[in-house]
Amino acid sequence: MTSRNLAKTMLFGVIASLVLVTSADLTPAWAIQCAPYARSISGIDLHGAAWTWWASADGGYERGNTPRIGSALVFKRLKGMPSGHVAVVTAVVSARLIKVNHANWVHHGRQGRVETDVAIYDESPNNDWSQVRVWYAPVRDLGVKVYGTYGFIYPVGASGRVPDRWRWES
Repeated sequence: MTSRNLAKTMLFGVIASLVLVTSADLTPAWAIQCAPYARSISGIDLHGAAWTWWASADGGYERGNTPRIGSALVFKRLKGMPSGHVAVVTAVVSARLIKVNHANWVHHGRQGRVETDVAIYDESPNNDWSQVRVWYAPVRDLGVKVYGTYGFIYPVGASGRVPDRWRWES
């Protein structure tokens, strides 16, 4: 093989590699779990697995069963979700419908991704948000599974101050 043919072969290989790399579905090398994400956007300074937030908030944050913008909805842990889950309320649409931002909910090749303004519907018989269904993007509808929750942690800590990101003018 002449040096000219070798150069052409190498150049073709480089170009082919670039085309393959740039046309591939590249996913981020990092992923975020729900608890660190919720902490970063809510100002609620709790740590540990998501399901532990409820008990950890006792004495440091107000808790309740009414959604408020900026509050964190804490999901109970279960076999398929051993760390529980936490999502931050972005809108209260009605007495039984809220929207949240959360991370690491939908897997199927999308693990660790953030989803915004996701619908969550209150399925509890007493409208206390203890049982919810979550929007499931792959089917473009609420999921069929009903998840148990502890309730909402409100973003007012020991300082008595709501973080600026959740303030609004009346």
